[in-house]
Amino acid sequence: MTEAARAASSEDLPRLAELARAAIEELRPTKGGELWARREARWEPVEHSLAADLADDSTLVLAGTIDDAVVGYAVARTETLADGNVLARVTDLYAEPEAREVGVGEALLETVVKWATERRCVGIDSLVLPGNRETKNFFESFGLVARAIVVHRPLP
Repeated sequence: MTEAARAASSEDLPRLAELARAAIEELRPTKGGELWARREARWEPVEHSLAADLADDSTLVLAGTIDDAVVGYAVARTETLADGNVLARVTDLYAEPEAREVGVGEALLETVVKWATERRCVGIDSLVLPGNRETKNFFESFGLVARAIVVHRPLP
């Protein structure tokens, strides 16, 4: 079994869209997930935003594979800060449940870190929903730690 991350192509678009939908549906019922799905997640049809990301030079779209089968994906983009420095933001990172803890996520994030380093980014950000300890621990294993906490109050 060989886990890897590679640049995604337009041929991967249907599979990436399937994975993006799975990620949204997995996170929607969790704490903070419904508002995340309405604010930060991709909107339907997700193929449109993924295709735009594939065409954007400031965005990295990866396919995570096991033996050439696409079982995960990641999207990262650069953002120019007010002081002119560049920050990398991981907007999507997902592996199918059966593909977790075997190295696919690690291959994806290692590739993102390399990409961000090559672009001289000052750091990498990603969002983790509250209570998602597994994802938080995964990011912490790569040196990403909380730098802000967003608080929210729902209104009737």
